[in-house]
Amino acid sequence: MRDLRLGLVFIIVIFVLAFTQIYNLYTKLDQHIEQSRKNNVQTKQQFQLNSEDDIVVVYNRVPKTGSTSFVNVAYDLCKRNKFHTLHVNVTGNNHVLSLANQYKIVQNITHWDNMKPAVYHGHFAFIDFAKFSARKPLFINIVRKPLDRLISYYYFLRYGDNYRPYLIRKKHGDTMTFDECFLKNQADCDPNNMWLQIPFFCGHSVECWKPGNSWALEEAKKNLINNYLLVGVTDELNDFVNILEQTIPRIFKGAGDYFLNSNKSHLRRTVQKTEPSEETVRKIQQHIVWQMENELYEYALEQFHFVKSHSDKLQSFMYEKVRPK
Repeated sequence: MRDLRLGLVFIIVIFVLAFTQIYNLYTKLDQHIEQSRKNNVQTKQQFQLNSEDDIVVVYNRVPKTGSTSFVNVAYDLCKRNKFHTLHVNVTGNNHVLSLANQYKIVQNITHWDNMKPAVYHGHFAFIDFAKFSARKPLFINIVRKPLDRLISYYYFLRYGDNYRPYLIRKKHGDTMTFDECFLKNQADCDPNNMWLQIPFFCGHSVECWKPGNSWALEEAKKNLINNYLLVGVTDELNDFVNILEQTIPRIFKGAGDYFLNSNKSHLRRTVQKTEPSEETVRKIQQHIVWQMENELYEYALEQFHFVKSHSDKLQSFMYEKVRPK
């Protein structure tokens, strides 16, 4: 009988010890699970914080479209909104980058974390980041009526602008009007010079830079829709800035009001410009390059007005019927 009691006591002791051990293991497991949950929450919060700063905007600005006015906004706001603005200055103002330089720029924009969030700008053609297996930034741009852009550039080379009025331009002293230039078939007013907005959106393929190439036009349209966050127009810059502020407030917070009220944002205007005659305009509009460039402009304008019409509406969204609970 005594041996039976000792046996029962032994079994009870073993059971208590085993239960205690199992209880301690479960307690430690619960603590580990809870700590993992907290770590995951902290990681997600940290990721969300970092994702706000992991924004890169690339503005491959077409010359003479109002780009300086817009860039001034970015430079004036970058300190206040805590982002970086960087100018990509290409040797000789060459709009086509070598393959090696395309690769370097893609790597810089993708991995230069100390500069993020950032706005990169420069006069260069669209770069396909997917070609280099890199994350695509937020591309933006502005387009202008092709003949207006050409005439503005023509007189800019002769008279400069009010941004740097004392800088001597390439054609300084040449007082020939655009009409006179066109009648004399001079190179500066060649309609082929309008072939610029299409290749800027088309990219770095050889076909992009052949004036009048229909494939280039279609490629430019495709890139405009698929690879650009927003493309505005020169005559509606205020709306362009406002939509960017609504869409990317991390960068453009306060940009709309600043653009309207700051004199610094409206610095660059060609000093002297003479409008062409109706006859000159009529003849240029018969040229295939004007027709294609104008088609891209009208295409961009329609898309911009579509985006604008939906941005003007008071709209919100919410998530519901989330399963499992």
